[in-house]
Amino acid sequence: MTAPADGKSPIEVLLVEDDPGDVLMTQEAFEEHKLRNRLTVVSDGAEALAYLRREGKYADAVVPDLILLDLNLPRRDGREVLEEIKQDEQLCRIPVVVLTTSQADEDILRSYQLHANAYVTKPVDFERFIAVVRQIDEFFVSVVKLPPRG
Repeated sequence: MTAPADGKSPIEVLLVEDDPGDVLMTQEAFEEHKLRNRLTVVSDGAEALAYLRREGKYADAVVPDLILLDLNLPRRDGREVLEEIKQDEQLCRIPVVVLTTSQADEDILRSYQLHANAYVTKPVDFERFIAVVRQIDEFFVSVVKLPPRG
């Protein structure tokens, strides 16, 4: 993948999401706004950890620059995944944005205690959802200086 004309390099984004509708909306947000980033999707917490650790079928996986993580996942809950990522010396530097439907104070507090980089409640409205994904992209591509890939 070549760098865009504005000089900003594309980033690798791992979406950990089990809801096909939310996956589709995120993919459409990337496509609709021509977001230059590469989006990889895994559908449960165990698969996310296998991907991040490059295990099994993910042996050749690219380490993501950013993780969008749902909390309510099958097999391994998003909170467990977040905790493991942030306790792993190789993975802890990757920014994790919790992107979930939960507005519960306990989920917000727990996510930040586990060192989430941001907590975003998923909008139900499609247009607002696209705007939120675009803002996340803009922030992590144009504003934030990400660590080099490991």
